[in-house]
Amino acid sequence: MISSVLLAVFAPHEFLPALLEGAQRSAAAALTLFGVYAVWMGLAAVAENAGVARALSRGLIKPCRRLFASKNEKACAAAAMNVTCGLLGAGAATPFAVDAMRGFENEGNARAVRMLFVINCAGFQLMPSSAVALRAAAGSSSAADVYLPTLICCCITLGLSVALLLLTERRR
Repeated sequence: MISSVLLAVFAPHEFLPALLEGAQRSAAAALTLFGVYAVWMGLAAVAENAGVARALSRGLIKPCRRLFASKNEKACAAAAMNVTCGLLGAGAATPFAVDAMRGFENEGNARAVRMLFVINCAGFQLMPSSAVALRAAAGSSSAADVYLPTLICCCITLGLSVALLLLTERRR
């Protein structure tokens, strides 16, 4: 806002062109992101309809049961689906998280609620489609070059977040 005011005051003849150029870039980036999300959500829907998400979720139920220290089968299944949707970048993760947290709260398992919250906040994804789409919209010739560094950073962030939660849990 300050830069816009300064530009309008000191170079009014450049204000409108700069404003329009910024709006044009924003619209192009939004359309690119929309396209990427549409494709990615379509692939996620195909994976879900083909049973890939459910199969991956079934494979995650036992680790989730151990990670969340819960015996509530329904809450662990919802947490596993939440984690699966997060990994796949599907947009349907929130309802599963809400169901899982309700189940954990009914069980009296506040630690599991905090763990699921931390995992969701870490935002781990197997494919950083937003970053790739933004780079493509900005005209990057190799937009997907951020994949490996992003994956490494996501792994470190998730591991560190869970480790810090477990450390603070032990201190209680």
